Amino acid sequence: MPRFITDSCIACGSCAAECPVDCISEGDIYVIDPELCIDCGSCEEVCPADAIIEK
Repeated sequence: MPRFITDSCIACGSCAAECPVDCISEGDIYVIDPELCIDCGSCEEVCPADAIIEK
């Protein structure tokens, strides 16, 4: 199940830098493309705001 970035995102970019498949893009907050996400959990582990959850 792909991960989802909640409104708690502080837009620090840690998740995007950690993603092995480059499925996270920047907007007002960061967004994960569910079609590309391989559900590895790397982004969730590095998020300082605990803003990444399983959808």
